[in-house]
Amino acid sequence: MKRLKFVIHKNLLLIIAFLVLITAFYIIALILGYSFTRNYVDNNFNTKKIEVFDQSLSAYNDFFQNRISEVSYYQGYLDSLSGKKYADSIIENYPIVKRILFSDTQISNHPISYGFAVHGLFISPKAIYQFTDKPDQDSILLYKANTGSALSLNNIGEFNNMAVRFASFIETADSSKILNISDIFNTFYWVNSGKISYMTIPRRDEIKVFKNFMEKEGADSSVYEFDILTFFLDPTFLEVRNVHPELYESVSIKPLFFESFESDPSVITTQMPLSGALSDYKLYFQSSRLYLNREVNNIFLPIASIISIVYLFLLLIAYLIYRNLKINFRMFKLQYDFVNNLSHEFKTPVSVIKIAGSNIRSATKLSDVERNYYGKILDEEADKLNNLLNTLLSFTQIENKVFKLKKQPIDVEDFCQNMVNTYRVKNPDFDIQYNISGVSTLNTDITLLTSVFHNIIDNAYKYSFPENKYLRISVYKQRRQIIFKFEDKGIGISKEDQINIFKKFYRIQSQFNQQGSIGLGLAFCKEVINLMNGDISVESKKGKGSSFKITLPLDINE
Repeated sequence: MKRLKFVIHKNLLLIIAFLVLITAFYIIALILGYSFTRNYVDNNFNTKKIEVFDQSLSAYNDFFQNRISEVSYYQGYLDSLSGKKYADSIIENYPIVKRILFSDTQISNHPISYGFAVHGLFISPKAIYQFTDKPDQDSILLYKANTGSALSLNNIGEFNNMAVRFASFIETADSSKILNISDIFNTFYWVNSGKISYMTIPRRDEIKVFKNFMEKEGADSSVYEFDILTFFLDPTFLEVRNVHPELYESVSIKPLFFESFESDPSVITTQMPLSGALSDYKLYFQSSRLYLNREVNNIFLPIASIISIVYLFLLLIAYLIYRNLKINFRMFKLQYDFVNNLSHEFKTPVSVIKIAGSNIRSATKLSDVERNYYGKILDEEADKLNNLLNTLLSFTQIENKVFKLKKQPIDVEDFCQNMVNTYRVKNPDFDIQYNISGVSTLNTDITLLTSVFHNIIDNAYKYSFPENKYLRISVYKQRRQIIFKFEDKGIGISKEDQINIFKKFYRIQSQFNQQGSIGLGLAFCKEVINLMNGDISVESKKGKGSSFKITLPLDINE
């Protein structure tokens, strides 16, 4: 027993050490998980800006890559009306474009008054128009050839830049080759801060003609129509698409050299410069630490939940191990007490039988009185041993479902009277009475029912005060059931013990139980009543007495 307690205590210490270890790992896992999550969010704050950048510039890229080149579809035949229609479409769909300068241009080998000339190549504007985003303002004619109006340097600047690029390209161009992307971008696009200029792309036969013009070869007097458009952009009207609002509290467009004067260390910023015609500006990302902590908590919550579930699972395992150890210890203790008490129960009758036998053997002559006395002792002690063995055997058979009921009708009045008379003779100080109401016969196993009565009546006598050995048995019918009620004025049963008294090997520790029992009486009663499809329950108050109630069907087959 001491060795078992030592093993239990040792295992308990191991369980405590295990609990401390997994709790430490749980706390460390939560700390590391939170730290990882915070680093992950901080890293996303610096990397996910690319997605915001791409989404925000998608409209600008579409305008630059697709809509500008539509000018070449007109093959130089844009006029003020078609030019305005095209410009209105651009300004309506791309708020970043605030103004468009349209130069209706002609290229020939004829000398010109205004324009650009290289050798025999002459490039001149027929008219220059301006389109804006103001809905109440129609196209504005800034210049028209042959009207005597002067050509302003402010308006001719973009034209001259494109004309110079075009002439340089014609001078070195190979008309036998198809234009590649690099030639097109370097010649017919001119990207500057806040503006993009574009010129209609010529065909290969036109490039050959223009090369001849420049070299003054041939007598072609044709005039070729071309269009030059300059788009003026305001980057502050770029639509910012914050596709990661969980990371960026605000995303704005700032000048490239903008620096925040805020000194709050809790505010985190990052930036990404724009490109092309928007290169003087940047996307400026800003979030407070408190704002980012919300995202940290949103991501960390599932991680913490998983860690907590694992921790609770390990706690459950530890609890199950502890419970099993406790149950095993309790079972061992019950079995240990059972063996001790069973040994005592056997030892007492055996000792009495041995003494009686020894006296009979050593006596030279026995009188009739002595013979009857010793015979009675031997008979009673043998009955005790037989009843104990029968109880154990019956209990085992009932538990293993191999016991069969032997039903027979019994007279309830005769049965109760015999039980009461037996105990009145056996214990004259026992105030035991019964009362029967509304029931006369019962179809049941009389042997098992007798065992149940014996156990309950014995307990009522055993666990009562010497001066108050009292028991009242009430028998009555309730619907199609018969009720047996045993009420005593004994020492009572505590609430803690009431839960366990019907368990095998359980014994109530009290001054009335010093000699002990094997803890099978009430457990046996419970199994018997269950076998009869009935129920047994107890109500008790400490120091006031107990009331056992047995409910059985009038016919146990029902």
